[in-house]
Amino acid sequence: MSARLRLLPTLLAFLCASCVSFVDHTPAAVADFEAGRFDEARTALSNPKVIDSPFLRGAERGTIDLVDGRWDDAQASFDAAVEAVRELEERAVLGLAELGEQASSLVLNEGVKEYQGEGYERVLVHTSLALTYLARGNLDGVYVEVRRANKLLETEEGLYSKKYAAGGFGHLISALCYELQGRYDDAYIDYKRMVEKGVGTELAGKAVTRLAARLRREDELPQWTEKFGPPPELPADAASIVVLGGVGLGPYKIEETTQLMTGAGLAQFSIPRFVSRPALTTAFDLSVDGGASLRSTEVESIDTVAIENLSDRMAWLAGRSLLRGAMKLVATHAISESVRREHGEAAGVAALLVGSLVTAATERADTRCWRTLPSAWHGGRLWVSAGEHMLTLSAVGGETVELGRFQLQPGETLFVIARSLGSRLYAHVIGGARLDAPPAAASEPTPTSAEPSDGTPAPTTDS
Repeated sequence: MSARLRLLPTLLAFLCASCVSFVDHTPAAVADFEAGRFDEARTALSNPKVIDSPFLRGAERGTIDLVDGRWDDAQASFDAAVEAVRELEERAVLGLAELGEQASSLVLNEGVKEYQGEGYERVLVHTSLALTYLARGNLDGVYVEVRRANKLLETEEGLYSKKYAAGGFGHLISALCYELQGRYDDAYIDYKRMVEKGVGTELAGKAVTRLAARLRREDELPQWTEKFGPPPELPADAASIVVLGGVGLGPYKIEETTQLMTGAGLAQFSIPRFVSRPALTTAFDLSVDGGASLRSTEVESIDTVAIENLSDRMAWLAGRSLLRGAMKLVATHAISESVRREHGEAAGVAALLVGSLVTAATERADTRCWRTLPSAWHGGRLWVSAGEHMLTLSAVGGETVELGRFQLQPGETLFVIARSLGSRLYAHVIGGARLDAPPAAASEPTPTSAEPSDGTPAPTTDS
């Protein structure tokens, strides 16, 4: 038997053992998450046998903990996700991200590599971390994570020479925190960035006119007024309620494969594609005392960004798959010809079929992705007079939750962090003094308060 023939069993064993095509074990865990069975979902998505990527395990656990209001656990999980891709992030910030794409071009299939997240996912880990820091009252942590998210987003945009309609949620969180500290100039810059990017403009537009008037930006106020209307008149003792939330579930990946049987064997290449999931709910409605209401506005579409980001990587992914397929085709043809010459036509055909089966088994697209992300981030702000207020939150098209009665001080900001899953609604209040529950069940204190703008009493929205 020739050297090639003797190596055939070893080669086949190596290929089959090395093939780590991603078998999606996550649907059951995602179904548990969507149904509110957070402990079951957390256990499953923390299991390396279900998710082989340390980055994804941290991101999934962090999202579950965030929805469950477990801020410390969420922060620890997101930190673990960041640590898993720290080296890649540092290279990306230095403009070396493309090297990673080239260096991995000849792996057996995409699933063999350790999954370190799509570019948009690495950005959103830092945005999610910023939200946990906000919930815990650590504004310095918010700024660190938002800046990191912005830097990584700029790197992605530079790599693909385009602008994504992304970063709106991070800019909004940052702007709100600046306002809490009375740093209105900095908040104004973040709101302007949202307007310039065209993300959350319904909310950001009202904010820039309000802050332009407050900061006496007489040179810019006319253009904002013309575009978004006059600055809102706020209660003299204004407090505000901010809703920050995720709607539904983000997209997931499927595999698209093209096969062509040739005389030399099977030619195959596979690429991933995102599929959006229909959302049962579309926004959040906040009602105050059964009267004044706020409807949230979309500030970042994760569906849109995910699909665009993957599309921009598609040339690399398809090129690598085609190259691998060609190499496997050449190898299959060479081995089958060697077998045919030494052992006859039937043996050669058998070797050809075995090689084609190996190609079909190993040339797979990587369908791993962050499954618990929302399809979009929403935000909104309602200005009210200080005092006692009964708050009710609804997921438009889904559940309604009585948040309770809260005492708001002049200048205070109360946050509602929410998530809709299917028709279900989960919400957590940060700030205010809860009046209809024992002290032990009261909401957490708000990080700080901002002075109200001057105005006349009337509930007003930034949404």
